[in-house]
Amino acid sequence: MELEGFSASTQLPTSSLGLGPIESSFPGGGFPLGTVHEFVSLHPADAASTNGFISGLLASLVRKGGFCLWVSNRRSVFPPGLKRFGIAPDRVIFIDLKREKDVLWAMELGLKCSTLSAVVGELQELSFTESQRLQLAVEQSKVTGLLHRHNPKHQHALACTTRWKIVSLGSDLPDGMPGVGFPTWKVTLLKVRNGRPGEWKMEWKGGRFQPLTPRESRKQIHLSRDQHYA
Repeated sequence: MELEGFSASTQLPTSSLGLGPIESSFPGGGFPLGTVHEFVSLHPADAASTNGFISGLLASLVRKGGFCLWVSNRRSVFPPGLKRFGIAPDRVIFIDLKREKDVLWAMELGLKCSTLSAVVGELQELSFTESQRLQLAVEQSKVTGLLHRHNPKHQHALACTTRWKIVSLGSDLPDGMPGVGFPTWKVTLLKVRNGRPGEWKMEWKGGRFQPLTPRESRKQIHLSRDQHYA
Protein backbone atom coordinates (compact mmCIF):
# COMPACT_ATOMS: atom_id res chain seq x y z
CA MET A 1 0.00 0.00 0.00
CA GLU A 2 2.81 2.44 0.85
CA LEU A 3 4.34 1.90 -2.60
CA GLU A 4 1.05 3.07 -4.11
CA GLY A 5 0.93 6.24 -2.04
CA PHE A 6 -1.23 4.94 0.81
CA SER A 7 -0.40 4.85 4.48
CA ALA A 8 -0.90 1.35 5.87
CA SER A 9 -2.56 2.78 8.98
CA THR A 10 -4.96 5.07 7.12
CA GLN A 11 -8.63 4.37 7.76
CA LEU A 12 -10.65 6.22 5.16
CA PRO A 13 -13.83 7.95 6.28
CA THR A 14 -16.94 6.87 4.40
CA SER A 15 -20.35 8.33 3.69
CA SER A 16 -23.54 7.21 2.04
CA LEU A 17 -23.88 9.19 -1.18
CA GLY A 18 -27.16 7.53 -2.05
CA LEU A 19 -25.57 4.98 -4.38
CA GLY A 20 -27.85 2.20 -3.18
CA PRO A 21 -26.57 -1.32 -4.00
CA ILE A 22 -23.21 0.02 -5.16
CA GLU A 23 -22.25 1.02 -1.62
CA SER A 24 -22.09 -2.61 -0.49
CA SER A 25 -18.98 -2.94 -2.68
CA PHE A 26 -17.02 -0.44 -0.59
CA PRO A 27 -15.16 -1.40 2.58
CA GLY A 28 -17.29 -0.10 5.45
CA GLY A 29 -20.39 0.03 3.24
CA GLY A 30 -20.00 3.69 2.28
CA PHE A 31 -18.34 5.76 -0.45
CA PRO A 32 -14.67 6.39 0.55
CA LEU A 33 -14.01 10.06 1.30
CA GLY A 34 -10.70 11.88 1.61
CA THR A 35 -9.13 9.91 -1.22
CA VAL A 36 -8.86 10.01 -5.04
CA HIS A 37 -11.24 8.21 -7.40
CA GLU A 38 -10.52 7.63 -11.11
CA PHE A 39 -13.13 7.72 -13.90
CA VAL A 40 -12.19 6.62 -17.43
CA SER A 41 -14.11 7.72 -20.55
CA LEU A 42 -13.16 6.31 -23.96
CA HIS A 43 -15.64 8.32 -26.08
CA PRO A 44 -17.09 11.86 -25.95
CA ALA A 45 -20.58 10.51 -25.20
CA ASP A 46 -19.18 8.52 -22.29
CA ALA A 47 -17.40 11.63 -21.01
CA ALA A 48 -20.70 13.53 -20.88
CA SER A 49 -22.33 10.62 -19.04
CA THR A 50 -19.43 10.42 -16.62
CA ASN A 51 -19.68 14.13 -15.84
CA GLY A 52 -23.37 13.60 -15.09
CA PHE A 53 -22.58 10.75 -12.71
CA ILE A 54 -19.84 12.81 -11.04
CA SER A 55 -22.35 15.65 -10.63
CA GLY A 56 -24.63 13.27 -8.78
CA LEU A 57 -21.79 12.44 -6.39
CA LEU A 58 -21.00 16.13 -5.91
CA ALA A 59 -24.63 16.81 -5.01
CA SER A 60 -24.12 14.88 -1.78
CA LEU A 61 -20.62 16.18 -1.14
CA VAL A 62 -21.63 19.88 -1.29
CA ARG A 63 -25.14 19.46 0.15
CA LYS A 64 -24.14 20.83 3.57
CA GLY A 65 -22.74 24.08 2.24
CA GLY A 66 -19.43 22.83 0.88
CA PHE A 67 -17.62 24.01 -2.23
CA CYS A 68 -16.08 22.10 -5.12
CA LEU A 69 -13.21 22.99 -7.45
CA TRP A 70 -13.59 21.77 -11.07
CA VAL A 71 -10.36 22.00 -13.11
CA SER A 72 -10.15 21.17 -16.81
CA ASN A 73 -8.60 21.97 -20.16
CA ARG A 74 -11.64 20.59 -22.01
CA ARG A 75 -14.65 21.57 -19.93
CA SER A 76 -17.98 20.50 -21.38
CA VAL A 77 -20.10 21.00 -18.27
CA PHE A 78 -22.75 23.74 -18.54
CA PRO A 79 -22.88 25.23 -15.01
CA PRO A 80 -26.66 25.91 -14.92
CA GLY A 81 -27.17 22.26 -15.88
CA LEU A 82 -25.83 21.27 -12.46
CA LYS A 83 -29.15 22.35 -10.99
CA ARG A 84 -30.66 19.15 -12.40
CA PHE A 85 -28.49 17.29 -9.90
CA GLY A 86 -29.38 19.60 -7.04
CA ILE A 87 -26.16 21.64 -7.18
CA ALA A 88 -26.26 25.43 -7.10
CA PRO A 89 -23.72 26.61 -9.73
CA ASP A 90 -22.16 29.01 -7.23
CA ARG A 91 -21.02 26.02 -5.12
CA VAL A 92 -18.63 24.98 -7.91
CA ILE A 93 -15.52 26.99 -8.83
CA PHE A 94 -14.46 26.32 -12.43
CA ILE A 95 -10.86 26.75 -13.56
CA ASP A 96 -10.12 26.32 -17.28
CA LEU A 97 -6.48 25.86 -18.28
CA LYS A 98 -4.73 25.18 -21.57
CA ARG A 99 -2.11 22.63 -20.58
CA GLU A 100 -2.68 19.30 -18.86
CA LYS A 101 0.29 19.78 -16.55
CA ASP A 102 -1.36 22.99 -15.32
CA VAL A 103 -4.60 21.06 -14.70
CA LEU A 104 -2.65 18.56 -12.61
CA TRP A 105 -0.88 21.35 -10.69
CA ALA A 106 -4.14 23.18 -9.93
CA MET A 107 -5.84 19.92 -8.89
CA GLU A 108 -3.01 19.08 -6.51
CA LEU A 109 -3.20 22.52 -4.90
CA GLY A 110 -6.98 22.22 -4.59
CA LEU A 111 -6.71 18.80 -2.94
CA LYS A 112 -4.48 20.36 -0.28
CA CYS A 113 -7.16 22.94 0.59
CA SER A 114 -9.18 21.52 3.50
CA THR A 115 -11.94 24.12 3.06
CA LEU A 116 -13.08 22.34 -0.13
CA SER A 117 -15.40 19.34 -0.10
CA ALA A 118 -14.18 17.93 -3.41
CA VAL A 119 -11.96 18.59 -6.41
CA VAL A 120 -12.76 17.37 -9.94
CA GLY A 121 -9.92 17.22 -12.44
CA GLU A 122 -10.44 16.49 -16.16
CA LEU A 123 -7.38 15.47 -18.15
CA GLN A 124 -6.10 12.69 -20.38
CA GLU A 125 -2.77 11.42 -19.14
CA LEU A 126 -0.86 11.24 -15.88
CA SER A 127 1.80 8.96 -14.51
CA PHE A 128 1.63 6.69 -11.49
CA THR A 129 4.00 9.04 -9.67
CA GLU A 130 1.73 12.01 -10.40
CA SER A 131 -1.27 10.10 -9.09
CA GLN A 132 0.72 9.36 -5.92
CA ARG A 133 1.17 13.09 -5.40
CA LEU A 134 -2.58 13.59 -5.61
CA GLN A 135 -3.18 10.80 -3.12
CA LEU A 136 -0.59 12.21 -0.71
CA ALA A 137 -2.24 15.64 -0.98
CA VAL A 138 -5.56 14.36 0.39
CA GLU A 139 -4.09 12.43 3.31
CA GLN A 140 -3.82 15.65 5.32
CA SER A 141 -6.72 17.68 3.90
CA LYS A 142 -9.28 14.80 3.69
CA VAL A 143 -10.65 16.37 0.50
CA THR A 144 -12.25 13.94 -1.98
CA GLY A 145 -10.69 13.91 -5.45
CA LEU A 146 -12.57 12.85 -8.61
CA LEU A 147 -10.16 12.35 -11.49
CA HIS A 148 -11.85 12.14 -14.92
CA ARG A 149 -9.55 10.85 -17.68
CA HIS A 150 -10.74 11.45 -21.27
CA ASN A 151 -9.69 8.73 -23.74
CA PRO A 152 -6.34 7.99 -22.06
CA LYS A 153 -3.71 6.45 -24.31
CA HIS A 154 -2.21 4.62 -21.35
CA GLN A 155 -4.57 2.85 -18.97
CA HIS A 156 -1.98 1.76 -16.43
CA ALA A 157 -2.75 1.45 -12.74
CA LEU A 158 -2.84 4.64 -10.67
CA ALA A 159 -2.68 5.29 -6.94
CA CYS A 160 -6.45 5.72 -6.68
CA THR A 161 -8.89 4.00 -4.33
CA THR A 162 -11.45 3.24 -7.04
CA ARG A 163 -11.64 3.12 -10.83
CA TRP A 164 -14.93 3.59 -12.70
CA LYS A 165 -16.35 3.40 -16.20
CA ILE A 166 -19.71 5.10 -16.85
CA VAL A 167 -21.69 4.51 -20.06
CA SER A 168 -24.98 6.16 -20.98
CA LEU A 169 -28.11 4.06 -21.45
CA GLY A 170 -31.35 5.02 -23.19
CA SER A 171 -33.74 6.38 -20.57
CA ASP A 172 -37.06 4.69 -19.90
CA LEU A 173 -40.23 6.73 -20.43
CA PRO A 174 -43.83 5.80 -19.57
CA ASP A 175 -45.83 5.02 -22.69
CA GLY A 176 -46.97 8.14 -24.49
CA MET A 177 -44.82 10.54 -22.44
CA PRO A 178 -42.65 13.04 -24.36
CA GLY A 179 -39.11 14.05 -23.44
CA VAL A 180 -35.77 12.36 -22.91
CA GLY A 181 -36.33 10.81 -19.49
CA PHE A 182 -33.99 10.65 -16.52
CA PRO A 183 -30.18 10.32 -16.82
CA THR A 184 -29.46 6.58 -16.95
CA TRP A 185 -26.11 4.81 -16.83
CA LYS A 186 -24.37 1.47 -16.84
CA VAL A 187 -22.00 1.90 -13.91
CA THR A 188 -18.95 -0.35 -13.79
CA LEU A 189 -16.71 -0.30 -10.72
CA LEU A 190 -13.53 -1.70 -12.26
CA LYS A 191 -11.39 -1.50 -9.13
CA VAL A 192 -11.99 -0.78 -5.45
CA ARG A 193 -9.34 -1.16 -2.80
CA ASN A 194 -10.34 -3.79 -0.23
CA GLY A 195 -13.80 -4.04 -1.83
CA ARG A 196 -15.70 -5.86 -4.57
CA PRO A 197 -15.91 -4.58 -8.18
CA GLY A 198 -19.24 -4.89 -9.94
CA GLU A 199 -21.67 -3.53 -12.53
CA TRP A 200 -25.08 -1.89 -12.10
CA LYS A 201 -27.73 -0.05 -14.12
CA MET A 202 -28.62 3.19 -12.35
CA GLU A 203 -30.59 6.38 -13.00
CA TRP A 204 -30.85 9.83 -11.45
CA LYS A 205 -34.45 10.18 -10.39
CA GLY A 206 -36.15 12.15 -7.62
CA GLY A 207 -32.90 13.93 -6.82
CA ARG A 208 -30.92 10.76 -6.10
CA PHE A 209 -29.37 7.65 -7.61
CA GLN A 210 -31.76 4.74 -8.05
CA PRO A 211 -31.26 1.24 -9.50
CA LEU A 212 -33.32 0.41 -12.57
CA THR A 213 -36.21 -1.94 -11.94
CA PRO A 214 -36.29 -5.31 -13.75
CA ARG A 215 -38.93 -3.95 -16.15
CA GLU A 216 -36.72 -1.01 -17.04
CA SER A 217 -33.68 -3.27 -17.39
CA ARG A 218 -35.51 -5.43 -19.94
CA LYS A 219 -36.38 -2.33 -21.96
CA GLN A 220 -32.72 -1.23 -21.94
CA ILE A 221 -31.62 -4.62 -23.32
CA HIS A 222 -34.30 -4.45 -26.02
CA LEU A 223 -33.25 -0.92 -26.95
CA SER A 224 -29.60 -1.93 -27.20
CA ARG A 225 -30.47 -4.78 -29.59
CA ASP A 226 -32.56 -2.46 -31.76
CA GLN A 227 -29.67 0.00 -31.97
CA HIS A 228 -27.25 -2.83 -32.82
CA TYR A 229 -29.32 -4.00 -35.80
CA ALA A 230 -30.35 -0.53 -37.01
